[in-house]
Amino acid sequence: MTTKITSLTDLLTALAHHQPQTLQLQTSILCPYAITLPPGYTLCGTDKDKCMLSFNNSDGIGITANNTIRDLTIMTTPSCRAIFSHTGHPDMGTITLHNLCITGQVSVMIRQGTHRLVLHAGDIDIVSCDARRYSEQPQKYGVNVYQGAFTVYNFNGDTASHIEARLTDITIGRKNAPVIGSGIFISGFGDNGGWVTLQKLTTGAIYSNGMLPYGTADMITAAVFIVFGVKAKTVVHHGEIVTYGVNDMVLDTWGAVDTWTAQEQLISHGPSGIGFVNFGTVDTFTAKKEIITHGPGARGFNQYDGTVKNIHLKSITTHGDGSIGIQISKPIGSIHIAENITTHGGIGNTLVKGVLMPLPAIAFSIKPGGAVESFAVQGDITTYGANVDAYTIDGGKLEHIQVAGLISAQGPNAHAIVVSAGGSTPLTNVTAGAKSGQVLVNNGGTITDKSGFTEEIVS
Repeated sequence: MTTKITSLTDLLTALAHHQPQTLQLQTSILCPYAITLPPGYTLCGTDKDKCMLSFNNSDGIGITANNTIRDLTIMTTPSCRAIFSHTGHPDMGTITLHNLCITGQVSVMIRQGTHRLVLHAGDIDIVSCDARRYSEQPQKYGVNVYQGAFTVYNFNGDTASHIEARLTDITIGRKNAPVIGSGIFISGFGDNGGWVTLQKLTTGAIYSNGMLPYGTADMITAAVFIVFGVKAKTVVHHGEIVTYGVNDMVLDTWGAVDTWTAQEQLISHGPSGIGFVNFGTVDTFTAKKEIITHGPGARGFNQYDGTVKNIHLKSITTHGDGSIGIQISKPIGSIHIAENITTHGGIGNTLVKGVLMPLPAIAFSIKPGGAVESFAVQGDITTYGANVDAYTIDGGKLEHIQVAGLISAQGPNAHAIVVSAGGSTPLTNVTAGAKSGQVLVNNGGTITDKSGFTEEIVS
């Protein structure tokens, strides 16, 4: 049954019937308080561009079970929830969100008492949101994480609780007008229960800013955060992903992802805004365009927990002090860089597992506990900062290396290659040079193969 809605009175009357039906807005309506869709209800508009449902004093639309919301513009104040889920239904059935333009947060969350939810969301554009005020936040590695403009959260720790989600064509924020908090946030309850299976996530452009003060060490955000308890099959970004603030990661995961692909640039502007952070398990990660970071302590890619089997990057460029290109401290598979790894900064503070510490902006670093099976760079590995070495194996291990270009340290007192603390690496067919430091420093390390190694004068 379809009921045409032309006024607020029509809308409230139809919701009071509690008889599953489709409510079709014919015009724009302002509602002074939040509404709830009873189980089985669909809410839609005749035309998204002509039908705006606004909420001037409250959250927006509450969903219960087997609801659909489509073909609408929904507007709350940015710090309110435009769409939110109610608790109390053991099985929420299938929730469908499609062709929506939204101001405010989309919050699909299950709590104790709800064990099942299937979510299909497609063609969602969140224009503006401030997601900082919500107290449900995952905690690990010494930090909490702000929720996002689009949040899917299994907050039920029962091992039998499960959300299955398919999210396509999600766009968040605007260039130079980002959402506040995280962008897309998908989380389970923890590592041992409260699961989310993410069948597919595709996005357009995403712009976010956590608005954290400089020096904050116990809170982070990300444009896209796949947190613990999530098993994601396919993630693809078709637009650029940009963050602007302190501790604003571009892409971050504590969960598991089979295939993760970024078709456009990954860019961060703020301090400790890392391009790709993997504390989970990723089979294949591909960045087809550049990873670029501008702030101090903003690494390009780091692996401090978990693992990745294959990582393919076009290039990494960092500009700030302490902004390492790549740093590895866990065993991983292969890294392939199609072009260059370049860092421009010197020594500066960067956030590591909830602690701010000074680090040099090394281009490539393997730390104790880190191991890389294969490392291939088709271009150059270059540092420009003072006292910043280009390639360091500090207690870690590399099995195979292929660098087509030059490993060079251009800054004062900077070395091209440093192997130390029991670390090991081949230097097969590697060409390296340092402008004022040493080309090769071996301080208690092992060079497993030096055939074809060449020193080059760097002027």
